[in-house]
Amino acid sequence: MLINQELLDQVTDQAKQNPRLRMNYNLHESLDAKAQRLFNAMEPGTVIPIHRHPHTAETYIVVRGSVKILIYDKNKNILETVILNPENGNIGYHFPKGSWHSVEILESGTVIFEVKDGPYTPFAQDDVLK
Repeated sequence: MLINQELLDQVTDQAKQNPRLRMNYNLHESLDAKAQRLFNAMEPGTVIPIHRHPHTAETYIVVRGSVKILIYDKNKNILETVILNPENGNIGYHFPKGSWHSVEILESGTVIFEVKDGPYTPFAQDDVLK
């Protein structure tokens, strides 16, 4: 399968039309797959709560655009902030298993490649900081 600008543009267009302002393009065959590999097109204004993945690490690689990564402690104190943008040389971030984090999208047309262990599990109440 060829991954090109046309594919990224298509997923970005879908994200812009989605009320959540984001859209996945999954490369894994099912939500039960042991590896969850996907492109995630996200637009400014999408809401990604402070959350953690207690059973898996997660890796983001920014394919295009710009994102702000925020790392927190369990009391919502910001421990680290990083801007990822291929143009500034910061292209990705690896979140250790159980780390509290959120993402802010800084540029329209942003697409990340995301990898984490499967199967897919939605956030549990204990995995979102309120």
